[in-house]
Amino acid sequence: MQKYRSYILPAAILLGLLLHRWCAYAAPITPYFIFIILLLNFVAVDLRKLRITKLSVWIMIVQMVASISAYYLIRLCTHNELIAQGLLIGLLCPVASSVVVISCMLGAKRETVTEYTIFGNLMVSVMAPFYFTFIGVHQDLSFWSSFILILRRIGPTIALPFFVALFLQIFCKKVNDTLSRFKNWTFYIWAVLLLITLGQTIDFIFIHGNGNGWNILWLGVASILTCAFNFGFGKWLGRQQGDTMAGGQLLGQKNTAMGIWMANTYLNPLASVFLAFYSVWQNLFNSWQLWRQDREKR
Repeated sequence: MQKYRSYILPAAILLGLLLHRWCAYAAPITPYFIFIILLLNFVAVDLRKLRITKLSVWIMIVQMVASISAYYLIRLCTHNELIAQGLLIGLLCPVASSVVVISCMLGAKRETVTEYTIFGNLMVSVMAPFYFTFIGVHQDLSFWSSFILILRRIGPTIALPFFVALFLQIFCKKVNDTLSRFKNWTFYIWAVLLLITLGQTIDFIFIHGNGNGWNILWLGVASILTCAFNFGFGKWLGRQQGDTMAGGQLLGQKNTAMGIWMANTYLNPLASVFLAFYSVWQNLFNSWQLWRQDREKR
C-alpha cells in the first residue's frame, strides 16, 4: 500500500468532484475522523515536553502580518474588497488539524508539527476576532463575542483529543502505547476525510459559481499564488530553523473547512471560494511531494 500513497490524494480529489453532492451528507461525521487522527498523533508524542519553538513564533508572525498587509495592499491597488478578503482569510486561516499526517510522512519532526497544531490554532482564535472587529460584515460584534464563537469551533477539535491523550500518558501508559502503534493508520483515515471535505468544497464552488465567473477566476488565481507563497516561504523559514518540511507544511497546509466557516460568518461568503480552491491546490502539491519522495527512495 505504501507505493500507492502518492495517488490517494488525487483519487480523493477526483472522487470528490464526481460525488460532491453526496459528500455533503457525510459532513456530520468529519469531527469524529479529525478526533481519531489527532488522538493517534498526540499519543505518539510526549505532550508534557512540548514547547513553543522559534519556527512556530516566526510562522505565527508571518500569518498575522502577511494576512492584514495583503488585505490592505489589494484594497489599495485594485479596490476589490472580495479578493482582499479572500487573501486575508487564506493567509490567516489556521493550520490543518491533520497536518501531522502528511508532514511526518515527508520527514518533518512530529513534536514541532504537533506543537504548532495546538498553539497555531489558539493564535488564530485570538487574532481573527481582532481583525473582524474592523473588517467584514459583523464589525458590530465585540472582540469577546467573536473570540468565543471561533474558540467554540476550534477548541473541541483540538482540545478534546489533546486532553484525552494527556490523560492516557499520565494515567494509562499501556493504553497510550497501544494506540501509538496505530499512528500510521492516520494517513488512510485522513484520505477518507479528504474525500468528504473536498467533495463539500467542490460542491461549494458549483453552488456559488453562477453569475460570479470573473470573481471566481481571480479568487482561483489568487489562491494558487498564495498557496505557492505559503509553502515556499514556509520551507525557507523551516530551513533556517533546521526543519524545512515542517515549515512548509505548517504555513502551507490550511484548515480550509474552518477558513470557509470564518469567511461565511464574518466576510463576504463568496470570499470562501478562495479556500475551496486552496484546498485543491494544497492537496495536489502534497501528492506531488509524496510522489517525489517515493521516487527518490526507489
